Amino acid sequence: IQRSLKYMVEREVLDEQKLEEAALLLHLSVHPLPYRCTVPRLKKTVVSFFPILYWLPKYSIWDYGMPDLISGISVGIMHLPQGMAYALLASLPPVIGLYTSLYPALIYIFFGTSRHISIGTFTVLSIMVGSVTERLAPDENFFKTNGTNVTEVDTDARDSYRIQVAAATTVLGGLIQVVLGLVKFGFVGTYLSEPLVRAYTTAAAAHAVVAQLKYMFGVSPTRFSGPLALIYTLMDVCSQLPHTHLPTLVVSVVSMVLLIAMKELNSFLNPKLPVPIPGELITITVATLISSYTGLNSSYQISVVGDIPSGLSSPQVPNVSLFGEVISDAFALAIVGYAISISLGKTFALKHGYKVDSNQELVALGLSNTVGGFFQCYSVCPSMSRSLIQETTGGKTQMAGVASALIVLVTILKLGPLFQDLPKAVLSSIVFVNLKGMFKQHSDVVPLWRSSKIDLNIALPTYSVLGNIPGTELYLDIETHREAREIPGITIFRSSSTVYFANAELYLEALKEKSGLDISKMIIYKRRQEAKQKRREKRAERRAKRAAKTQSGLMVFSVEEEVSHGGWEYLKGGDQDCTSLGWMSELQDGDTTTLGSSTEDTLSHDLERVSLGSLGKWTWDIHSIIIDLSTANFIDTVAIKTMKNIFKDFREIDVDVYIAGCQAPVVDQLEFGNFFSESVTKKHLFATVHDAVIYCLNHRGATSLPRYEPSAVSTASPASL
Repeated sequence: IQRSLKYMVEREVLDEQKLEEAALLLHLSVHPLPYRCTVPRLKKTVVSFFPILYWLPKYSIWDYGMPDLISGISVGIMHLPQGMAYALLASLPPVIGLYTSLYPALIYIFFGTSRHISIGTFTVLSIMVGSVTERLAPDENFFKTNGTNVTEVDTDARDSYRIQVAAATTVLGGLIQVVLGLVKFGFVGTYLSEPLVRAYTTAAAAHAVVAQLKYMFGVSPTRFSGPLALIYTLMDVCSQLPHTHLPTLVVSVVSMVLLIAMKELNSFLNPKLPVPIPGELITITVATLISSYTGLNSSYQISVVGDIPSGLSSPQVPNVSLFGEVISDAFALAIVGYAISISLGKTFALKHGYKVDSNQELVALGLSNTVGGFFQCYSVCPSMSRSLIQETTGGKTQMAGVASALIVLVTILKLGPLFQDLPKAVLSSIVFVNLKGMFKQHSDVVPLWRSSKIDLNIALPTYSVLGNIPGTELYLDIETHREAREIPGITIFRSSSTVYFANAELYLEALKEKSGLDISKMIIYKRRQEAKQKRREKRAERRAKRAAKTQSGLMVFSVEEEVSHGGWEYLKGGDQDCTSLGWMSELQDGDTTTLGSSTEDTLSHDLERVSLGSLGKWTWDIHSIIIDLSTANFIDTVAIKTMKNIFKDFREIDVDVYIAGCQAPVVDQLEFGNFFSESVTKKHLFATVHDAVIYCLNHRGATSLPRYEPSAVSTASPASL
């Protein structure tokens, strides 16, 4: 039979000050060492900013040349249809999508640290850019009247202004990314969990599909903005379905069938094919040829891409006056683009055994966007589909990006005009089919709900009140552990995560709620009692003087002394049950009763219970609050300020506050943040919750509980004291 192991510890109750003395804490210097510029350090800094200087000198053409070339050509072929298709999502001319597939990819080669991601257009960012361009440049702002007095949209003027809006947003977003990277803000990617990113992209996919319906059905729905705009747009599209342009719908259906068939064929033949069949390129090529030779635009009024200028555009300075209107959108694009980039980059880095620098990735992506914005590009990030092709076709380095950029460059210079007869419905079908993977993410809901509701909801921290497990020094949540017992007069509060700026206010509100004390009402009540006390003292003084005159010394009245503590009244003498520290008594206005009667004392307490019932718990029930910070691994300035306010607010109502379980870095941060003062010292911090409980019971429970020496109770249960 295996015997259970037991242990017994007998020691002094340790607050932070005593713990430091007992452990002989070494106070290390916090002053940084002086920076010395040396040749190795300078070389390391330059190489870290230009990663190409690290891998290019070691590049082996024999080992990496052919795999990178094949991979680059495969990705470049994907860039062409995706660039033009996703430009429609951004409400921009298709040629802008080709520019976006060229310039940013070339910039990333010099500054990026990932070897496998393919920078260019992406569905989610295209949708976000489209929401900005359509908001600032809606069709109704560009109506014109032609020679026959028919009002129509001036598409040239509209598209020109939308390009300016997209470029300004992209440059500003890129600058934000560069600044964040330089100040080492790359750690933010840690807080963007996979369920959060997948949920965001899934929702964006729904917006993308609705945005493409007008091209697939050949209808013109009204543009909506604000909450539920997606629902209103979908309802409007459905209402116009009886007016569907049938030739456009036929083109859409045929294109989707062909694209899906190609994808399924690729999946089936994947083990046997060196490179995937370029289904998207085949589709747009066939569609362009059919449209050009049958005149789909002129004969059947099917909307086509239109004029695609050949040649490269000259760089232009973005419209700085638009920065103020797009700064919030630019910041959102910067964060979302970085989140997608770093998640893909780390995935491939882990698989192939190299490291991705999160801060340098921010800089690289920011420079790609900033420079690209000067060449009329819009916001970019890696695409999952293109990156997978680059990796699975054997790509080894970012030289594959050079090969793909050359494919796009040749298309812009020579082949662009050949696609002017391409139906827009084909591009919409490409977007629709490529979103299939994102819609499959809806299936994440059921397993996430079963395994972790936190991941499903991306919820805030949970807050709990702890109770003691009898016979131990352990403290657990009283709501989830039936044996956990609250300590009389003490509330032990714990959060499931670190307290920092994002949840500091919620932390304070949760503490007030869990403790059952409405501090604002209690402070008001306290001040009223202080005013009543002063009035009673004055009345008692006047009555004493009148009694002295009228009685002329024939009768002596003995008035028992009233003792007050910070404005809260305590009874001296009388029934032991009514004299526990923290219990209050209130004499009603005009009452002249003497405090010697236990019956009158009881009546006074009954009246007190009635008057304080709206304050939550009886104010005399809690004299101490212990905050368990064992879950915190850091504490920022906002959280430190919140802790100061907690100590201040509860001190106002004569409730002592203590902190327990602080890790050493947290104590240091409290000290550097000027948390400690004359009223709040390290004696308010305890090594464990049990230490704090024993101290509170002996300190504030002195008149109602026997005083115990720490050594006698260090292994006992507070509930048994």
